[in-house]
Amino acid sequence: MPTGRSVLLAGATGLVGRECLRLLLEAPDVARLVVLTRRALPSRFVPDRFKAKLEVYEIDFSRLDQHLPLFNVDQIVCTLGTTLKQAGSRERFRTVDFDYVQTLARMGVKRGVHHFLLVSSLGANQKSRIFYNRVKGEIEQAVRALPYRSVTILRPSLLLGERTEVRPGERIASFFAFLTPRKYKPVPARLVAAAIVRAAREDAQGVRIIESEAM
Repeated sequence: MPTGRSVLLAGATGLVGRECLRLLLEAPDVARLVVLTRRALPSRFVPDRFKAKLEVYEIDFSRLDQHLPLFNVDQIVCTLGTTLKQAGSRERFRTVDFDYVQTLARMGVKRGVHHFLLVSSLGANQKSRIFYNRVKGEIEQAVRALPYRSVTILRPSLLLGERTEVRPGERIASFFAFLTPRKYKPVPARLVAAAIVRAAREDAQGVRIIESEAM
């Protein structure tokens, strides 16, 4: 792919998003990085030497349609996501993990973005009886239905990394990871980010799904 591509990153303050931010800033073939975030981006996330290529916009994602000019990029990397506990309700969870993502994808189409890259989840299935998995499956299908030249979907298992909040269940799962079948093993967020940034660089045409064990 020619040098000088532009990328929009949504969700840069999350576990995978932070790693994507770092890798995209370091990528020599990314000339411009637009970051949309729901809360302030800590200054420690952005070394001074990379500030010239970075544009950060702290926005209300419920009003994404007011920011269409920001989508004048080549690719969109979406790492948006929450948990049922963080969201506080199924309705709020669906707002973040489906509505916001779908709006991002639709706006990308309007601006001629050619590649949409999405972090989904292991077990995503629109017919699942598990609410979390069902919503993830529904957003995958919604994105795939849009006329992008390229769609990349990553389905990581339990994410490992330094979070701002404590999640005891993740600590337990990490401790017993050696007993877990490879397909379900927890995966470090840095590996997920590396896989999505690599897929963006390769920019293969069509729909590509990357399962957790391949990261």
